[in-house]
Amino acid sequence: MPDLIDLLPMVAMLTVIGGLAGVLAGLLGVGGGIVLVPALYYAFTYLGYDSPQLMQVCIATSLGTILVTSGRSMRTHNARGATDMTVLKTWAPGIVIGAGVGVLVAARLRSEELQAIFGVLGVVVGLYMAFGRAHWRLGDRMPGLVTRSVLSPVIGFLSVLMGIGGGSFGVPLMTLYNMPIHRAVGTASGLGLVIAVPSVLGFLLVDVAEAPPLTLGAINLPAFALVMVATYVTTPYGVALAHRMDPKPLKRVFAVFITLVALNMLRKVVLA
Repeated sequence: MPDLIDLLPMVAMLTVIGGLAGVLAGLLGVGGGIVLVPALYYAFTYLGYDSPQLMQVCIATSLGTILVTSGRSMRTHNARGATDMTVLKTWAPGIVIGAGVGVLVAARLRSEELQAIFGVLGVVVGLYMAFGRAHWRLGDRMPGLVTRSVLSPVIGFLSVLMGIGGGSFGVPLMTLYNMPIHRAVGTASGLGLVIAVPSVLGFLLVDVAEAPPLTLGAINLPAFALVMVATYVTTPYGVALAHRMDPKPLKRVFAVFITLVALNMLRKVVLA
């Protein structure tokens, strides 16, 4: 185990990453998890904890922090009238079902398999953020019961396998159905809360072998606490920026970053 002098830079890095994740969650609606999962993985690997279930710890810990990030982001967006509560209520049941299935599947997969899933889906998210167009449409309004019954569990399921909130899939989906971007971001913060609550409860019951110290179920408590504090402080700043500026230029840069991170995950799986 590294000495304290080796741990301090990692503590500082996770604090900065947690703060950045909070800003991005509020500003872009992508959810901090897409940053936190690879960051936690590299942090724990650096510290020497490279178990077959390490990705479960990273995913579960990320979802734990999303409880705080999404809750705070939703409250702030809702105060500005930017959360569509009708969409949130009608999509929540399917998302909860998908999230529950996601926990069951994730608990049975090896770390390399979850890395591969994160890498593939991360590339898809990054490419959409980079090349998606605001005028693309699948419909003029949010879909009805039949389509919603298919899409909502898929969003919950894939989000849990990546350890992310509802933004990375929810925001593109809602904008494709003609919802204004700021309202989509505000609503997606609520979807993140819907995803995080059942998945965190599920991951608390998962038994992880060779987990980092102070891990409860699959959630590492020190990393959770450190990132939680940073995201709690910075998420409102991201929300404020989202209502003051056009986030498109930053989104393009972030898309490149996420694509490279995802490709690096895939590279590690291939070379393992």
